[in-house]
Amino acid sequence: MIVLRKPYLLYLGSATAPTDAKTGFGLRDWCGTDVLGEWSYTDATVRLGLPRLSPAEAAAQGAGSIVIGVAPVGGVLPDTWLADLETALKSGLDVVSGLHTRLTSFPRLVAAAQAHGVRLIDVRHCVQHSQCATGARRSGKRLLTVGTDCALGKKYTALALTRALKDKGLPASFRATGQTGILIAGEGIPMDTQVADFIAGAAEALTPDNDPLHWDVIEGQGSLFHPAYAAVTLGLLHGSQPDAIVLCHDPSRRCLEGYPQVLIPPLAEVIALYLATGKLTNAKIRCIGISINSSSLDEPTWRQYQSQLHSELGLAVCDPMRGGVDALVTAVRAL
Repeated sequence: MIVLRKPYLLYLGSATAPTDAKTGFGLRDWCGTDVLGEWSYTDATVRLGLPRLSPAEAAAQGAGSIVIGVAPVGGVLPDTWLADLETALKSGLDVVSGLHTRLTSFPRLVAAAQAHGVRLIDVRHCVQHSQCATGARRSGKRLLTVGTDCALGKKYTALALTRALKDKGLPASFRATGQTGILIAGEGIPMDTQVADFIAGAAEALTPDNDPLHWDVIEGQGSLFHPAYAAVTLGLLHGSQPDAIVLCHDPSRRCLEGYPQVLIPPLAEVIALYLATGKLTNAKIRCIGISINSSSLDEPTWRQYQSQLHSELGLAVCDPMRGGVDALVTAVRAL
């Protein structure tokens, strides 16, 4: 399990495009109370609207880590950022990165971290879990977001639902399974870095025994219908043993993104396959709702589509960006 030291200072480097700083914006929006400020080159044009703090100032205010909040093209860490990151290490901050380039590939950063007793944390390249799943049932309740495809709202739905459950006074924890989710939560296991034999075991470790009324809301990965990533999805499904799933879907997609030969089946068939495979480790698994990424639909079309899906499937249908997830909270409370 990766465990990060909060609160964070967000580093934006020389960013000039807001789309490159989606990690920084995501951390600001989803764990704002754990973010003290931002730091960047003086000529960087991207701003998060946070206090501008140097690493020394952030450390003096209690920061534990500086997080790289920018994803340059190719996920490569520019050499020009090394001096700033070395300064952060010397200020007593861990340096946390979700980029493809490993922080540990830079000898000057390794030396600075060792000299000042702090860590270089490559979230995308964590130490792999090495324990097979047991299949044993665990106390507590679990909900997993699943999808018809990748990159259509599984993380956002899990975050929104966790926040909504807490707002209603229900005990809930967001369980992160990808690098951005781990940065937001401060801990988690990146499932797509695990050896295939240990994916389900990692999911068990991520969601241990808990209070009988506590909900682990688990960030889903991939899709059972994806020719490249279905193995990760299946291992996460079996290891998390969800009592409930929420299906995430983008109605603008007729096929998998980047795979025009793979058509997305009707949602009823998608749900049926998730439930059939999930029953291996939890015979009582249920689908309680649909989370739609309706960004491609105008308001009247979205309302019609929402009503149609509800009538066809008999499930709560929502878009976390349009009206929130109260319908899903109601469905959770009914279990």
